[in-house]
Amino acid sequence: MLRTVTVGYDGSSESRAAAEWAAREALLRGLPLRLVNVREPIPGHIAESGLMDDGTCRERAERLPREAGATLRGRHPELEVVAEQIPGGPMEVLPEVAKDADLLVLGSRGLSGIGGFLVGSVGMVVIAHTTTPVVLVRAATSEKAAGPVVVGVDTDKPNGTVLAFAFEEAARRRAVLKAVHGWTVPPYYAYALPAYPALAAELGVEQSDALAEVLRPWREKYPDVEVAEESRAGSAGVRIVDAARDASLVVVGRRIRRSPIGAHIGPVTYAVMHHATAPVAVVAHD
Repeated sequence: MLRTVTVGYDGSSESRAAAEWAAREALLRGLPLRLVNVREPIPGHIAESGLMDDGTCRERAERLPREAGATLRGRHPELEVVAEQIPGGPMEVLPEVAKDADLLVLGSRGLSGIGGFLVGSVGMVVIAHTTTPVVLVRAATSEKAAGPVVVGVDTDKPNGTVLAFAFEEAARRRAVLKAVHGWTVPPYYAYALPAYPALAAELGVEQSDALAEVLRPWREKYPDVEVAEESRAGSAGVRIVDAARDASLVVVGRRIRRSPIGAHIGPVTYAVMHHATAPVAVVAHD
């Protein structure tokens, strides 16, 4: 099947923001945009009651992606847009359509009065059950087109899939890539810090050197990408969320777990998904 940037679309403000972001991403990648609306069947007892007409609901569901596609074509005449409606449940349909996509884009809702965003059950299931990169887009946050691409880096277990995705995105946008590493003081050092203040500085230098070493081959592979390195003591999740304030995209990883226990989304990625204000790309890796 033709490669696409695919977006889950249900007509909400979150999915409209996701569709607009996905359209710009499709143009950057030189790919068509695929708008997918998932139509869940009306439960039998409700259909029998006459409270909801299946034909009317089906017609509205088919109209939603068609109208959205027309709007996006008007804004981006050079973009090829395919709009379709697929029956079924979103938790089952979206992971399936993601298999044929370069990227799957979903909307994420802001939480009133709380400093975070809601990644609903559909989004969590889709992210946990697809190996395709998934981008979460906030309805209330406009893309900072000139902002850096931020990537979280684990210097102990650096992952090439995540770094490759981040460097490619920075190259497409001609943006600075900000590599963020958060680290904590080992317990056996904590007791010595009051007596040896210089120890903290030495640890900081060691961690900065480790980050530089991880990025060295990637700098050589992408010489045109400007890289800013940030290694600071503290929670990795907090450091990435802070760096995301002026970002155009944040990139984090998710380890693929092939076991009966089920899929896993790590604490750093979970924190970034729920608190970063920029679009967040979750990249699955081994």
